[in-house]
Amino acid sequence: MTYMLKAPTREKLMRVGTANIANVLLKHGFNNVIMHGISPISTTQEQLVGPAYTLRFIPAREDLSKMSNYSREDNLHRRAIEECPKGSVLVIDAFGCTRASSMGDMMAARLKYRGVAGVVTDGGYRDSPAIYAVGLPCFQKHNAPPATPIAMHPIALNEPIGCAGVAIYPGDVVVGDGDGVVVIPQALADQVADEALDACEYEAFAAMHIRQGRSIFGLFPATAESRLEYSIWKSEQKQEQQG
Repeated sequence: MTYMLKAPTREKLMRVGTANIANVLLKHGFNNVIMHGISPISTTQEQLVGPAYTLRFIPAREDLSKMSNYSREDNLHRRAIEECPKGSVLVIDAFGCTRASSMGDMMAARLKYRGVAGVVTDGGYRDSPAIYAVGLPCFQKHNAPPATPIAMHPIALNEPIGCAGVAIYPGDVVVGDGDGVVVIPQALADQVADEALDACEYEAFAAMHIRQGRSIFGLFPATAESRLEYSIWKSEQKQEQQG
């Protein structure tokens, strides 16, 4: 099944940080949404947003995880590269393994060409500088140069997984930035995008006042009074933009 993310929702999520999203989800009762110990391969890569398409690995076993089997068309690792839908995020449950790579630059290049949004693994990549050059936003625990079959065997596609301590169901919305990766339950994506964008814009308003010397008390976190002040300021800004 292919999960679609509404264009306005994607655009909003491209403008907000994972920290803002995590705060919004906390208000909705979701505590465990930030992947633990996962970072971008470069802090200068683009923000990552898209619905999850999942791949799960288990530890390798010598009779199954042979290099000679790796090129087979029924290999689920290779199938994931060819079947992950355009605009989706390939999320890899590597059971935290960094003894072998979750992906290399050739696979990254293929995903980029096919229009996949990016990749997240709780393992690591080989050829990380080349992956960065491809321009595909990717997140990992840390680099893992050895070949995949040495330690990992692909076992399932597009099923619920755990990645870096967070439950991910196919279609959940994945957002990654310089802070890390957050997972939004699919049913909440539109609402969270709206609330996170509002929170981000309020923070910009608050930061402007803090730089001008204002105390954080009564300003951040927001109060009813500061929210009213923000609403008036936002309305004035809109009027100025309209002419």
